[in-house]
Amino acid sequence: MGEGEEESKATMPWDRSWHPWSDTVRMAIDLEAMGIGGKSTIFQAGPNPWAIENFAAVAKYPSAQIVAQDLFSSGAIKSATDFQIYKEVAGLSGLDFAFLDDTAVYHTKNDKLKLLKPGSLQHLGENMLAFLLQAAASSHLPLGKAEEQDGNSSRDAAIYFDILGTYIVVFRQRLANMFYNSTIMQSLLIWVTSIMMGGSSALISLALSSLSIILMWISSIAFAAVAAFCLPLVSASPVPYVSNPWLVVGLFGVPALLGAFIGQHLGYLILRRYLSAVYSTRYRDLSSSVQADIAKLDSERWLFKAGLIQWLLLLILGNYYKIGSTYLALVWLVSPAFAYGLLEATLSPARLPKPLKTLTLVIGLSFPFLLSSGMIIRLTSIMVGSTVRLERNPGSNPEWIGNIVVAILIAAIVCLTLVYLLSYIHISGAKVPIIIITSILFGLSICSVVGFLQAFTEDTARAVNVVHVVDTTGKHGGKQEPDSYVSLFSTTPGNLIKEAEKIGKKMVCGKDKMPDFVSFSVNYSCWIDEDVLAGWDKSDIPAIHVERDMMDENRITEISLDTKFSTRWTLGINMEEIEDFQLKDVGESEELIPLGGKTIVDGWHIIQFSGGKKAPTKFSLTLSWINEKHGPMTRNEGSRGERPLLKLRTDVDRLTPQTQDVLTKLPPWCSLFGKSTSPHTLAFLSSLPIVF
Repeated sequence: MGEGEEESKATMPWDRSWHPWSDTVRMAIDLEAMGIGGKSTIFQAGPNPWAIENFAAVAKYPSAQIVAQDLFSSGAIKSATDFQIYKEVAGLSGLDFAFLDDTAVYHTKNDKLKLLKPGSLQHLGENMLAFLLQAAASSHLPLGKAEEQDGNSSRDAAIYFDILGTYIVVFRQRLANMFYNSTIMQSLLIWVTSIMMGGSSALISLALSSLSIILMWISSIAFAAVAAFCLPLVSASPVPYVSNPWLVVGLFGVPALLGAFIGQHLGYLILRRYLSAVYSTRYRDLSSSVQADIAKLDSERWLFKAGLIQWLLLLILGNYYKIGSTYLALVWLVSPAFAYGLLEATLSPARLPKPLKTLTLVIGLSFPFLLSSGMIIRLTSIMVGSTVRLERNPGSNPEWIGNIVVAILIAAIVCLTLVYLLSYIHISGAKVPIIIITSILFGLSICSVVGFLQAFTEDTARAVNVVHVVDTTGKHGGKQEPDSYVSLFSTTPGNLIKEAEKIGKKMVCGKDKMPDFVSFSVNYSCWIDEDVLAGWDKSDIPAIHVERDMMDENRITEISLDTKFSTRWTLGINMEEIEDFQLKDVGESEELIPLGGKTIVDGWHIIQFSGGKKAPTKFSLTLSWINEKHGPMTRNEGSRGERPLLKLRTDVDRLTPQTQDVLTKLPPWCSLFGKSTSPHTLAFLSSLPIVF
């Protein structure tokens, strides 16, 4: 299961006695990548910090970001990697690598070793050779699950990040806690003291400047979201920037920046009006024009300090929830605060406010931008590439949903990183030029995606699946005969009308054919249901039979499964009805899945089976019903509209004539999307209804 693999499939409990080498394994290193270029970056490490600490000590060209690990841990990215299985099931520590350029090609025809950029492979090899030599010379390798339980805690977790790919910083969570707690306490002490000295006017100014931050976020996200929502209305594809990721700067970054400035400017106007009223009373000996200038200058300062409040709140939240990337909040708070305190307060004490120094901005933001720029570019690139495979259940989400995700990310980056810079603009003469320039850039970006830039190319193709479906579940009109059709669907947002036109007039698109492939479902597709009987036979259809249905204190049902020619199949078991089950290979009488330890996702336990040419095809499934479920099971049809007891998909790697014709006519900007959860080119769908 590679990067991006949905974690819906069930796995059997880990047994370290399965292989004689299992007890000798100390560490898991996952080198599989979701891109074909760029630096090989560590995006998950641990839980024992030994691996990342030793990697940092010897890697020649290190690249690592804990931000990606935080995203995986939070569940924001609905996927998993091979590393996760070894970490969570086997209890191993280690490192998880990925190439972060061209992530849109993942699991498509361009995701090949021969297309991997030589420099990227060399980068990985240089770092790994040094690390393996270090590991081989060490006598203190992690011992595995037992040591993790005894010696490793959240206080010992490693926090890591690289600086421009030349140096990697690693430190423990306990040290981070000291930095964070100290900074938080000092910041709160400074703010409380300053408000007590400034009185009610200072408290109100703080509140109004904080309001400007809130308005900045709301307006920035709103502007970017509107652009994201309208983009599918003017572009042939909802995600026209996939093959040209730099377009997100103009399509979403520009509206986000304009919205952030407008929102903050509105807060600035409210703050300036309040301070004008305060200073008209406090400085009566000064002229009204001077009072107005003072209000402007002080408003600018309050907006700058409001940026400190924003990052202080993020630091408090990150420290409370022990988020690894909280170091970013620390840097974005301390560096600007130090510059402001040194240049604006210590070196320029004055009775009346003065304009903010440009040097304050340069000193305050140089290190945070240096530390964050690479991470921002990588994170944006990953999110853009991920829109190619955004929809697990094709057609289930609106077309604009992928744009919204990217737009909100861009807006958040703008609000977080430019909050200090924006405070300098409100009393400058740059307001009108900024609005004009951003409007022009946005217009050029729109013209590019509407006019000459293609959303997908042969190198960065749209991910699609072409499957000849034989559906025996009776969903489509309650047919007694199998429903056979060739289906074209995509995990990328947007309709398939252009693709259907290229393939031929017989292909129809819509939501009339909504197959349930057990591990996912398709709610929108294009299909051909004419001349689709060739290439398969009724003997290929899997068989599900109830052998015995026994009623005692508990209800036990024995079911036989015959997958026919298929040695790759997916079975869903309705865990709202079934308490536990056991799966055996009939031929060898081998227990494949024992009782106990079942996972449940949305009420189902999903089994995925994949074997070679000699893999078994006949199985015995013993179901133990939940006690409340009772009554004998009969062999009649029951209610097919209800949630079934079992649903089965069997995959056959065979091309029917109609499937071959569709693949031949498939546009060059499309590529078959292959995963362990994706069906082969011929798939049979069967189910067993619940009957009492």
